[in-house]
Amino acid sequence: MHIDVLFGEAGKNVIDFDLIDSQFRHLMKVAVSVREGAISSSTLLKRLRSGFKKNATYAAYREVGRVIRTVQLLRYLSDPALRRRVTAATNKTEAFNGFSQWIGFGNRGVIADNDPVEQEKAVKFNALLTNAVIFHNALDIAEIVRQLLEEGWTIEPEDLAHISPYLAEHINRFGEYSTHELGVQPEAYETKLDVDFTPLRGDEPATEGFRRPREPLPRVGGRQITAPSGRA
Repeated sequence: MHIDVLFGEAGKNVIDFDLIDSQFRHLMKVAVSVREGAISSSTLLKRLRSGFKKNATYAAYREVGRVIRTVQLLRYLSDPALRRRVTAATNKTEAFNGFSQWIGFGNRGVIADNDPVEQEKAVKFNALLTNAVIFHNALDIAEIVRQLLEEGWTIEPEDLAHISPYLAEHINRFGEYSTHELGVQPEAYETKLDVDFTPLRGDEPATEGFRRPREPLPRVGGRQITAPSGRA
C-alpha cells in the first residue's frame, strides 16, 4: 500500500502553512498569555470559537493541530517501539474503563441525573470505589506472592507483569453490610515485596514523552519553531 492513500485525495486535506506563518505572531502571543496565566484556556476557547469561521487565529491553530497530528501519525507508523507503548497504554486504559463500568453496574452504568454536580459525584465516587477494589486486589496478590516465596517458589518479575489487578471473580458487587465492623481498625498492610522489578524498567517509555530527545521542532514558513525554556 502506498502511503499517499493515508492522506486522502490529492489536493485535499492540505495543511495551510501560509496561514500559520501569517498568524505566527498572534499564535505566540496567545501561547504566552496562557502560559503566564493572563487568560484561561477555557476563556480562550470561547473567544476563538466566537465567529470561528472568520477568526484567522482560530483557523491557524487548527492548522497547527493538523501539523502535530500528522507528525505524530508518521512517527507512529515508522516507530515500532512507539506503537508498542501506545498499544500498551491504550490497553491499560481500556482495561481500567471496563473494570470501572463493571463496578458501576447500577442502572446499567447510565447516569440519569442531569445535574452536573450530581454527575460529577457519580463519576468520582465510581472512580474512588474502583481504585479501592484495585488496591484490595493488589494487596491480596502481594500477600499470595509472599506466601509462595516463603514456600520456596521462584517468582520472576515477568510473571507478575502479566497479572492484572482488575480481578472480579471474588468480588460481590451487591455487598455484605455489617455495621458493627465500622469501628474496627484495619491492620497495617505489608508494603515490602522481595521481587526485583529493575529488569522491567528498561521497557518503560521515556519521561520526555513521545518526542525523541534533542529532535528539532519543525519549520513553519521558513521560521524555526522553538519551545519555551524548560518545556518541550
